[in-house]
Amino acid sequence: MKENIRNIALLGSTGSIGRQTLDIIAEYPGLFRAWMLVANNSADLLIEQARRFMPHIVIIANEQHYERVRTALAGLPIEVATGAAAIEEAVVAPEVDTVVTAMVGYSGLSSTIAAVKAGKTIALANKETLVVAGDLITRLVARHGSVLYPVDSEHGAFYQCLVGEQASAVEKLILTASGGPFRTTPREQLATMRAADALKHPNWIMGAKITIDSATMMNKGFEMIEAQWLFGVPHDRIEIVVHPQSIVHSMVQFVDGSVKAQLGLPDMHLPIRYALGLPGGRLATDGYKMTVDDYASLTFERPDFDKFPLLRTAYAAAEAGGNAPCVMNAANEIAVAAFLADRISFTQIHEIIEKTMAWAPRIEAPGYDDYVASNAESRRYAQSLVNQFV
Repeated sequence: MKENIRNIALLGSTGSIGRQTLDIIAEYPGLFRAWMLVANNSADLLIEQARRFMPHIVIIANEQHYERVRTALAGLPIEVATGAAAIEEAVVAPEVDTVVTAMVGYSGLSSTIAAVKAGKTIALANKETLVVAGDLITRLVARHGSVLYPVDSEHGAFYQCLVGEQASAVEKLILTASGGPFRTTPREQLATMRAADALKHPNWIMGAKITIDSATMMNKGFEMIEAQWLFGVPHDRIEIVVHPQSIVHSMVQFVDGSVKAQLGLPDMHLPIRYALGLPGGRLATDGYKMTVDDYASLTFERPDFDKFPLLRTAYAAAEAGGNAPCVMNAANEIAVAAFLADRISFTQIHEIIEKTMAWAPRIEAPGYDDYVASNAESRRYAQSLVNQFV
């Protein structure tokens, strides 16, 4: 008799979301198995994870680390592979039940498409997939019968608020933001902020790239675009509000004036647990449960679009459609990497993105190859701008 255990393909197992996903898998050994682990560069941690969870296959995307991983796992009943093609081949294996896409940035697109075409259930933590190619992904999901469950805390909140509701009853989505580490920093001081300052997020523990995106509030722009594709709500009916406590993860306002909110601690274990439990329901846990002390004081404020201009950029990209969000994401990845390396200033992140978007050729209805080309060309142009600043 086949075991009633769901095989999980975890793409990005060594990142923040990946590590917390493995916590959930370990918490419910009778429900989940880490069947496949994928990392890009963190070979030592991948080896450690493989020895603990004993997956069927381990893939290190960066081929330079392949021999080290293969040698370390020799003698164990674990297949070891490398490269993007290996990921796309393994993710469609019939043994895989759910694919958790936790790879950072554009790198998650091709493997997600492969999983969608195979009709897999996908727990989507890679927001850039829908930012870059939301139209293509949603069409493929409908065509191949795949299912997308959101892992982001904000989109998981929307999902929970919308259960049992009719789409026609939704007035708007209200996307909450912590405001990041510079919420109270005077605008004129932002140019002097360095990577070490931006990485001090007040509430969340995240990877470096997403923490910088939170500091610029680009992350909320990405989440707005992701939400429009996940829930079929246009960008002009998605409102961003700043909620410094990060307890209300998002809200939905309905046509009768009522508002539903989902609350939880600023901890990704809860939305990951919820997404993995779908469609069956919520998974009981012995972990910490909120008390009134956690939500005794909740405040909300409007975001400052002048202080954080990338919010306006994201709405403009959503309005433009086509390949504009793809270009924006590509330029952002280059600019954030340069900022983390202390090669550009905080405010130059926005400058690089805006200049790249103004330069990039417009494609009204891009296909996959167009997205690949737009991403590559925009990265090259954004890098040339970085080099001018250095």
